[in-house]
Parts: sequence; C-alpha cells; structure tokens
Amino acid sequence: MLPYLLVFVGAGLGGVLRLSANMVCGRYFGLDFPWATFIINISGSTIMGLVAGYLAFKAGENWTQNVRLFLTTGILGGYTTFSAFSLDTILLWERNEYAAAAFYVFGSVGFAFAGLVAGLALIRALT
Repeated sequence: MLPYLLVFVGAGLGGVLRLSANMVCGRYFGLDFPWATFIINISGSTIMGLVAGYLAFKAGENWTQNVRLFLTTGILGGYTTFSAFSLDTILLWERNEYAAAAFYVFGSVGFAFAGLVAGLALIRALT
C-alpha cells in the first residue's frame, strides 16, 4: 500500500508544479503558443534524465524502490508524463531496439492524435 501512497502524494506535488508552471508561463509568455507544455515537457524530460541517471549510476543502495516511485512515477509523472515517454524511448534506443523505439514514438503520437480527434468528433456528434 505504501507505494500507492507515495505515488499519490508525489503526483499531487507534480500536478501543483505543473499548474504553477502553466500560470507563470501564461503570465510571462502569453497564451498564443503552448509555451507551458513545451517548457514542462523539456524540463520534465531533463529532470527525468538526471534522476534516472543518478539512481542508475550514482545512488547507493540506500535509495529504495519507494524513493524511485515517489520521484519518477509520482512527482515527475504528475508534472509531465512526457518525461516517462522520453525515458522509455531512450531505453529502447540504448538496447538497439530502433524499430521498437520508432514505433513507440510515432505510434504514441499518431494514435494519441487520432484518439483525440475521435473523441472530439464523438462529442460533437452527440451534442
């Protein structure tokens, strides 16, 4: 039960960070371009690289799976799921699974767009 609680609390914190970034970016950069999402995706992916790299290569055995869940799935997952997408893609690439990495990137983006278009079309048809 503890891992679920840690992810729940971490995701809440990440969500608050995302809201804060949205508000700050909107205030300083305007709303004509999705600057907040752009910055959140890049910063979240950068932080995921730092955290994952540190935990994989530098952290001692004192770092438990619960700490990893809190930081990556929790905080960064609440801040942006793009960071997990980026990490998964690079892990496939580093395992020389280039076709799988390409399918993951293009399939995720393509099917996500298609799903959004289908969802919008269904709601429009029902209203």
